[in-house]
Amino acid sequence: MAKRILFIDRDGTLINEAPPTYQLDSFDKLTFFPHMFEYMRRIATEMDYELVMVTNQDGLGTDSFPEHTFWPLHNLVMKSLEGEGINFSAVHIDRSFPHEHLPTRKPGIGMLKDYLNNPEYDIPNSYVIGDRVTDVQLARNMGCKAIWLNLEPDLGGSEIANTVDDLRQSTVALETTEWSEIYAFLKLGSRSVVHERNTNETKIRVELNLDGSGKAKVSTGLGFFDHMLDQIARHGKLDLVVETKGDLHIDEHHTIEDTGIALGEAFAKALVDKRGMERYGFALPMDEAEAKVLIDFGGRPWIVWNAEFKREKIGEMPTEMFFHFFKSFSDAAKCNLNVECRGDNEHHKIEAIFKAFAKAIKMAVKRDPFSNYLPSTKGTL
Repeated sequence: MAKRILFIDRDGTLINEAPPTYQLDSFDKLTFFPHMFEYMRRIATEMDYELVMVTNQDGLGTDSFPEHTFWPLHNLVMKSLEGEGINFSAVHIDRSFPHEHLPTRKPGIGMLKDYLNNPEYDIPNSYVIGDRVTDVQLARNMGCKAIWLNLEPDLGGSEIANTVDDLRQSTVALETTEWSEIYAFLKLGSRSVVHERNTNETKIRVELNLDGSGKAKVSTGLGFFDHMLDQIARHGKLDLVVETKGDLHIDEHHTIEDTGIALGEAFAKALVDKRGMERYGFALPMDEAEAKVLIDFGGRPWIVWNAEFKREKIGEMPTEMFFHFFKSFSDAAKCNLNVECRGDNEHHKIEAIFKAFAKAIKMAVKRDPFSNYLPSTKGTL
């Protein structure tokens, strides 16, 4: 079987960087990333990834960064890792300065060509773990995914905003600041599905990642409906793409109902293995409105709906269709839903329901990487 690799950056990932120079050239600057040892040891001992270190060390060996200031510290780092059972098969160090633009410098792949097009390695299912945009770019150039310890989330507001956004969409499998989340992600795997549902009335494509970060790209032809589906992604911390082309020239019914079915079917696919999952989940206020959504991904569909609306429509959505959406989702996802809401503002009421629904999903699909427990006495869900 081909080996999967974790290409791991050193500074800012395993050990903390040292502003303002970011040059780790003395022992008084050395501190390790919080909880790194605990979870790297688990990754190294419980999983079958090969560990490869890839690091840029600007000007190593020059007067500005003499080798005698680097190697003692680096050797201590490596021995400390080895002492915890964390063994790297190789360490690749680029010594160039950024302005030299050498192919060996991340995000260039010059140092790593032996891993590419080599049948011994499973590059598409490997990961680059790093803290810089260049680490994410390296993953894209390698043809694998990135786990981004993004300690500077405001990068997206700079002149490279479009590049960062594209990388998040195409290359970042996990964005976090915690090694515990990296371990959980690698241990449990990603619950991602692509699902299509096509009828004579609607054509629907759903991309769902239950372990995402809240990214959404929704297009149903109904603005308010798009806004509500976006709430599911944002507050459920899942990544969601929904593309619905329906017979809106007739009315909204098929578009809303079938989207609920397609989304529910996508959840059913993603939740095929429910071991370690919480299963249940939420009450949420929004201004004067109060919504309660209880959910159970127990394998049986049922819905209880206690919400009334005085307006015929909110945006382009008929209020009678809110029940149909959740009923369709419940049937297709094979889950129990208990929805209750009270309040005065109709917009607030339905938005509170969707947000509570998202929070309930987030709670219910959460998994414990230390547990292989199926949340049922029946032995199956």
